[in-house]
Amino acid sequence: MHPYASLDERFFWSSAVAKRNMFDIAGLWDPKFRIGRTMQVATFGSCFAQHIGRALAANGFNWMLAERTPPGLSDESAKKFNYGVFSARTGNIYTVSLLKQWVDWATGAMAPPAEVWEKDGRFFDPFRPNIEPEGFESREELVRSRQAAIDAFRATLKESSVFVFTLGLTESWVNKQHGYEYPMCPGTVAGEFDAAQHEFVNQDFPTIRKTLVDTLRRVRELNPDIKFLLTVSPVPLTATMSGNHVLVATTESKAVLRGVAGMVSRQLDFADYFPSYEIISSTPFRGTFFEANQRNVNHAGVEHVMRSFFACLGAKFPFDEAGAERAERPNRPDRADRPNRADRPNRPDRPNRPNRIGAQAPERPNRPNRPDRPDTPERMARRLERQAARQAAKQGAGGVPARSDEVVCEEELLNAFAKTK
Repeated sequence: MHPYASLDERFFWSSAVAKRNMFDIAGLWDPKFRIGRTMQVATFGSCFAQHIGRALAANGFNWMLAERTPPGLSDESAKKFNYGVFSARTGNIYTVSLLKQWVDWATGAMAPPAEVWEKDGRFFDPFRPNIEPEGFESREELVRSRQAAIDAFRATLKESSVFVFTLGLTESWVNKQHGYEYPMCPGTVAGEFDAAQHEFVNQDFPTIRKTLVDTLRRVRELNPDIKFLLTVSPVPLTATMSGNHVLVATTESKAVLRGVAGMVSRQLDFADYFPSYEIISSTPFRGTFFEANQRNVNHAGVEHVMRSFFACLGAKFPFDEAGAERAERPNRPDRADRPNRADRPNRPDRPNRPNRIGAQAPERPNRPNRPDRPDTPERMARRLERQAARQAAKQGAGGVPARSDEVVCEEELLNAFAKTK
């Protein structure tokens, strides 16, 4: 009798992967801690982190928005000026060293640099170059806006129960003289590249692991109860300065980040890892969840990742317990005009809605109520498979345009620098 003989089928490639439809591959995550609906969850990191925040909010979780959209700003303008993308208006935080830099600013361990970029009479924040697409009117306005983001980021560190961070890149650009880091190469969006001042650094495994562990522990000193959920962005590099082919550079970068996330989640009992990277990028999924450019994750992919997230979380920590919390959930910060849930009366005048257990459905000849058919994983898998097939058919017809609510990855702007070489 050998040790493998007693293992569950999910530990064998043949039974857990090869003999299954890709939509039936399940149980990829064993959550280390509960994430309840009333717990404040902050999200930061690379581009993919924005999907996690939106999905949490859409599924009734308390996605923490510490920096709110100004009153009167339209939804379109809010997206343009990067409100509601992350829990604070930090812009993308691609590397763990950038995360450390924001933590340093938020805790007062380091003052934000005085560097400001000016172009055509407008002012750009080197550390959030895409926050104001047309730039700020003055240096003073820029500094106030940056400080507001730092204050909001500090609030997420102190008040959130779970801090989700998506690791995106190993490649970074730093100021040689002062040592601080930029989220992208100077000159790609604003500012000017100067080889005497700006240096490319491709961070290695030991450096990233140490920086991440030290940073998470420092945050725990500020908020001893906070938990961290690490993910790795499946989005490949747009361009690389490593000297390797971009495919090879992407593979190395993601391997390093995945290795760091896995090791840190095993070493720290307050950190966990969710495999969004594997769900999108692994061979069993055959590239189904990428757009035609093989970089951007399509919406079927985002939906599948988040269904896996909630399915695994609910299996370990049943949502009937979390559902009971909903009555106690506070007002959403962007809907302060609504009364608390406890003060909101039932709505007996609201007409019955179809497909609700116990409700009387209106006449719909081809779709009767089916209270005996719960939304099982098998039905969800078949539905997602049909969605993916439709998505693939659209791509074959010339590609799928990006949704209007998609925030463009700042990584795309690395191409601008590559063209100036």
